[in-house]
Amino acid sequence: MQRRGALFGMPGGSGSRKMAAGDIGELLVPHMPTIRVPRSGDRVYKSECAFSYDSPKVRGASGGALPKRRNSKIFLDLDTDDDLNSDDYEYEDEAKLVIFPDHYEIALPNIEELPALVTIACDAVLSSKSPYRKQDPDTWENELPVSKYANNLTQLDNGVRIPPSGWKCARCDLRENLWLNLTDGSVLCGKWFFDSSGGNGHALEHYRDMGYPLAVKLGTITPDGADVYSFQEEEPVLDPHLAKHLAHFGIDMLHMHGTENGLRDNDIKPRVSEWEVIQETGTKLKPMYGPGYTGLKNLGNSCYLSSVMQAIFSIPEFQRAYVGNLPRIFDYSPLDPTQDFNTQMTKLGHGLLSGQYSKPPVKSELIEQVMKEEHKPQQNGISPRMFKAFVSKSHPEFSSNRQQDAQEFFLHLVNLVERNRIGSENPSDVFRFLVEERIQCCQTRKVRYTERVDYLMQLPVAMEAATNKDELIAYELTRREAEANRRPLPEVVRAKIPFSACLQAFSEPENVDDFWSSALQAKSAGVKTSRFASFPEYLVVQIKKFTFGLDWVPKKFDVSIDMPDLLDINHLRARGLQPGEEELPDISPPIVIPDDSKDRLMNQFIDPSDIDESSVMQLAEMGFPLEACRKAVYFTGNMGAEVAFNWIIVHMEEPDFAEPLTMPGYGGAASAGASVFGATGLDNQPPEEIVAIITSMGFHRNQAIQALRATNNNLERALDWIFSHPEFEEDSDFVIEMENNANANIISEAKPEGPRVKDGSGMYELFAFISHMGTSTMSGHYVCHIKKEGRWVIYNDHKVCASERPPKDLGYMYFYRRIPS
Repeated sequence: MQRRGALFGMPGGSGSRKMAAGDIGELLVPHMPTIRVPRSGDRVYKSECAFSYDSPKVRGASGGALPKRRNSKIFLDLDTDDDLNSDDYEYEDEAKLVIFPDHYEIALPNIEELPALVTIACDAVLSSKSPYRKQDPDTWENELPVSKYANNLTQLDNGVRIPPSGWKCARCDLRENLWLNLTDGSVLCGKWFFDSSGGNGHALEHYRDMGYPLAVKLGTITPDGADVYSFQEEEPVLDPHLAKHLAHFGIDMLHMHGTENGLRDNDIKPRVSEWEVIQETGTKLKPMYGPGYTGLKNLGNSCYLSSVMQAIFSIPEFQRAYVGNLPRIFDYSPLDPTQDFNTQMTKLGHGLLSGQYSKPPVKSELIEQVMKEEHKPQQNGISPRMFKAFVSKSHPEFSSNRQQDAQEFFLHLVNLVERNRIGSENPSDVFRFLVEERIQCCQTRKVRYTERVDYLMQLPVAMEAATNKDELIAYELTRREAEANRRPLPEVVRAKIPFSACLQAFSEPENVDDFWSSALQAKSAGVKTSRFASFPEYLVVQIKKFTFGLDWVPKKFDVSIDMPDLLDINHLRARGLQPGEEELPDISPPIVIPDDSKDRLMNQFIDPSDIDESSVMQLAEMGFPLEACRKAVYFTGNMGAEVAFNWIIVHMEEPDFAEPLTMPGYGGAASAGASVFGATGLDNQPPEEIVAIITSMGFHRNQAIQALRATNNNLERALDWIFSHPEFEEDSDFVIEMENNANANIISEAKPEGPRVKDGSGMYELFAFISHMGTSTMSGHYVCHIKKEGRWVIYNDHKVCASERPPKDLGYMYFYRRIPS
């Protein structure tokens, strides 16, 4: 019970607490009863939380069998006659332990009738803070308030009518992040913090000039509402009269739907919009149920995560590594499995593949849906909240509430899989391949071949190769004219790019900026070409649709590329050094080390009494143990709090991390210097102070360790080694193996092995793709299409349906599997 309870981190606890109005959230847990957690929205007077415990029989205190109860779920008593929008109410939780298969219930807390371990496990579950609260605390306590200006809002009768498209800020040229003032109908740009996009703050300036309090964001208006902001109250608000206020300016809420950039409503070219095409709007999509057809609820900004995880768990290697090892992973999970990557991956994979959370509605539910005029069966999906909480922790972007790039998350996930491999099994091996880079000096014609590891193929968009250039020019002229005259925009015309042109652009040579030729011992012009030194089992292709505008805001090419179902890239196989080619000399560019770094290096072994206490206190104020801070400053040679902080991050898991600083054998600078620059220790572990110096220059810790071991811990030679061995940049396997090996003889003789690759034929078949809707990675929506059992399936958050028209030409990331030769 202890392991199972901690594993799923169920919220709960005794006592009472306040809850605002809202809805009822549901946490779906494998092997456990459905647990409904009261959340904002319903008046809740009492709830009971049930925990499962598998046991043949448990006797009560009197020795008799415990009374049987009917249900093991939470029971909610809802008073639906009261006003749901009134003040907050208090409620109480009751926790009970339910013993299966007989459904015996035991009220908690209970000490006398239960084994000690079970009691401890129940207490841990009840007191744990669920990711439901960690990730989304505001939804438990805060509802958007109704603006005090909404009931008596003054609206000027100035004849302003807002067109359905072509909006632009009245004071600048921005066409995104636009806000409609509900008093005078002014359309002005917002500030960055309104929606994480750029703006010049003209909407706020207008309020300061005129005092008109409420504004609605264009592009968010739907029949259900819109984003309304109160400048006077300085917060997002609700406007109960929003439909009337919008109608004053000619906007009918019932015929609007939100878009990322607010350029269209449902009545204008519905089948041309990128949003409509990718989501297959307008077609009758049949919901699909069963194993492998489970959706993921959108947590507000998690569609990038959901799309990637659906594609990942459609790959057999990931299914076997996690779901196939479910009993072993769950049995050996740590005491806090919420912080264990493999446990969370297995739990999510089980939820997606088991089919337990993707079942067709029963007849009674269908009748109820018909009575409610809900013609489509409702698919709930599972919530990835706990998984997202773990994989995004300590990451500045993924832990935020902003939209993210699916490609960046894919690489982040691969990195987590690499670092948390299950024994010798590493499912991310299927993506890994080697890239051969050939650099040629344009003056001497000499070449250098290097290899690096990669996990996806980035394919450039060859805009110059568009096959409909005349249509594009005509469309652009018509669009600008429509915007200038505030008329509806013309039908979208996308650039049609041949896939062969993109593949050609990938293989063409590119100029190398700031190239240093070892043959000339000087900077020169250089060109680089890239080829596949190995072909992966699964090839991930990213279309480089995103670029930066003049304002440094990411923009996206709206293009259509005829991506093939069958892909042959055998012609991109690397050939290595060719006859007649002459290699560039293996000479590194001169290294310039700042004088202050040299001085600090030579004097890094300092007297403990000379430790910089100001740096120690800076670290201690961050919450680190004082003795650990002193050691960090000492072992980094008083080089400042920032370098010492890096030392802390590396060593904080060590058992003696917070122990007092001790200096066994401390005998002056001479002996210390010999230790640093002379013979290596028995374990061949480079001194941390030299590692810290190299990492402070921007190199990876793994590179620093490899370089120092290869050069007998000589700083300058290690820097030369790093520049001349770029192929070891991502080879962390060797470093891990060396650090875990205590045999000095084996260490001294060990040589780095190349990364594991699954080379084979370059023939591939498309089986999944992820599409992005919107104008930048900072906003929009992701959808995934996967080919299963001979047909395409669309995964749009919690909705899983059979695809009718998969938009393969509008994808962002494509997943190919190797065709067996």
